[in-house]
Amino acid sequence: MTTAATGKPVAGAEPAPVRARDLAPRRTTRAYSSEKRRSTLLTVLLWLCALYFVLPIAWLVIASTKDNSDLFSTFGYAFGHFNLFQNIHDVFTVSGGIYLQWALNTVIYAAVSALGASFLATMAGYAFAKYRFPGANLMFSVVLGAIMIPLTALALPTYLIFSQFGITNTPWSVIVPSLVSPFGVFLMRVYAADAIPDSMIEAARVDGAGEWRIFWQVGLRLLGPGIVTVFLFALVATWNNYFLPLIMLNSSNLYPLTVGLAQQQATSAGGGGSQAMFSTVITGSMVSIIPLIIAFLFLQRYWQTGLASGSVKE
Repeated sequence: MTTAATGKPVAGAEPAPVRARDLAPRRTTRAYSSEKRRSTLLTVLLWLCALYFVLPIAWLVIASTKDNSDLFSTFGYAFGHFNLFQNIHDVFTVSGGIYLQWALNTVIYAAVSALGASFLATMAGYAFAKYRFPGANLMFSVVLGAIMIPLTALALPTYLIFSQFGITNTPWSVIVPSLVSPFGVFLMRVYAADAIPDSMIEAARVDGAGEWRIFWQVGLRLLGPGIVTVFLFALVATWNNYFLPLIMLNSSNLYPLTVGLAQQQATSAGGGGSQAMFSTVITGSMVSIIPLIIAFLFLQRYWQTGLASGSVKE
């Protein structure tokens, strides 16, 4: 009986070679398993990052519903006696309702700074992306270097310069430094390089449009998502800024929310009532983040597009 008939290999015969298609399922299975493990690890890391940011906000929301005694007698993430509405009433009535003045100051500082920073960053980024001029690379390198310098390191020199011009303890001492956004310039340069085709600019020049008209009527319309992204970054940075207003401002009527709430708590603790204003300050902090959440929700379809710019290179 032959080997083919019995199915048994002949003694001394070489084994049949393994074909590539026989190994393909094994390789596919190993690749799928490795990809699944990597995906699971990334998912766990993302959940940990989400918890890192969500837990403080959850604590803030829960703590704002407690009175002073419950803040220190209950677990941080456990609800006590519901006192939210009384806390909100105290926020807007304590010290003659100065919280409203601080909120108005914060809105003015953040809105003016964000609008100005967005416009200046857009012009600078457009120029770096679409014009070739001597020293462009050097200037852009300086912009990149400025991103790495912490703002707190520049606060004291800025104060000394502004004091020479007599503009400390004024709104301009907070607004003017916030108009400079090196990261915004970098982001707009990357975005403008991809969003505005050079052929479109050349066509506009052929039609007789000047450089300013091209930027204003063509460039700004195409740079919308990038502008919104820079605007939101500048808005949040100015809204949450604490150190610069603390140095520049002396009058409580000019304080933003960050400095005002901190001074309010320090005054309460220094007066012997270490718990007297905790619930008020915590509730005021919760109220202060609501406008930022609304801004992000309202503009999210724009800033998500702006953040994705430059991630895919054609």
